[in-house]
Amino acid sequence: MCKKCGKPMPEGTIYRDSTCQNCGADLHSCINCKFYAPGSHYDCHETIEEPVRDKERSNFCDFFKPAVTGTSSGLAGGTPADKAQKARDAFNALFN
Repeated sequence: MCKKCGKPMPEGTIYRDSTCQNCGADLHSCINCKFYAPGSHYDCHETIEEPVRDKERSNFCDFFKPAVTGTSSGLAGGTPADKAQKARDAFNALFN
């Protein structure tokens, strides 16, 4: 799934210049990789030599493997916008 919009990635190999057909985001990027782990050394579970500065842009990492997340209809729990709205609603419910 594209971490930007939650839509399924294309089947097969994802190349450095592959983009999401829905939102145009770069697919060969840290945020779409199964080894991406914020808080880990360089935010990666692999032993990369130097950090990737922009985790949302395409890169030349040889360790890249598409992350398997969510359901067939999008990210688990919805798109990032859906999750943000749910969080706002829960926060507002506390004070109403």
